[in-house]
Amino acid sequence: MRAGWLVLAMVLALPAQAAMVERPIEYSVEGKAMQSVLVYDDAVKTARPGLVMTPDWLGISPASIALAKQIAGKDYVILVADVYGSTVRPRNTDEALATVKPLYADRAILRARINAALVQIKAQVGKAPLDGKHWGAFGFCFGGTTTLDLARSGADVGGVVSFHGGLEGDPAFKNRIKARVLVLHGADDSYEPPAQIAAFEQEMRDAGADWQFIAYGGAVHCFAIPGANREGCKYDERTAKRAFAQMRAFLAELFATR
Repeated sequence: MRAGWLVLAMVLALPAQAAMVERPIEYSVEGKAMQSVLVYDDAVKTARPGLVMTPDWLGISPASIALAKQIAGKDYVILVADVYGSTVRPRNTDEALATVKPLYADRAILRARINAALVQIKAQVGKAPLDGKHWGAFGFCFGGTTTLDLARSGADVGGVVSFHGGLEGDPAFKNRIKARVLVLHGADDSYEPPAQIAAFEQEMRDAGADWQFIAYGGAVHCFAIPGANREGCKYDERTAKRAFAQMRAFLAELFATR
């Protein structure tokens, strides 16, 4: 799956960057050492919005960093968020599953870690070409779940985007959403049953959120992850192109009106 992210860079069809910065950001959350990665094009001096990107359950890797660089382009500064810890880098799906289970079981820890990542990118104002007023977040699969939890926590972020993320919320965190929410979902995603989708939609209504839910016909879980090719979790190039275009349009609208 990791190698497939490099294919996605081609799908995004963004121009090559001549001066992409890749800088580790070290900090701790409740005593646990974390190492996220900041990426941006240093050849462009214009201040720009900042985005927090949470990869899928395989976490930070050279491939996910390469993807972040492609998405950042000349338009964004992106922090690839570490929510596992600086010494935890899953090498395969078995290790990834073992890593995410405790975080799904204790969402408060997950929310603390993704909020800490947001704090870290905001702390880079003056050190990176950030405009200091426009903030967003996005994530894939487990990272989509994490991104939605960032919004649920009431974080001061303009908008969030989930690519085929888990939708189940936490009753302890209701009606706190400030961010605009965009969910990009496979209409045939067997990981999220209709009842869960309905519960998510009701959660958004109850929160009074500005939300969108886009379901792509024929797509299943992992549709934006090249190389994904197992039952119920498969890459779909056409859907991936549409979803990334939708995210860019969402962010452009968000940052133009704030």
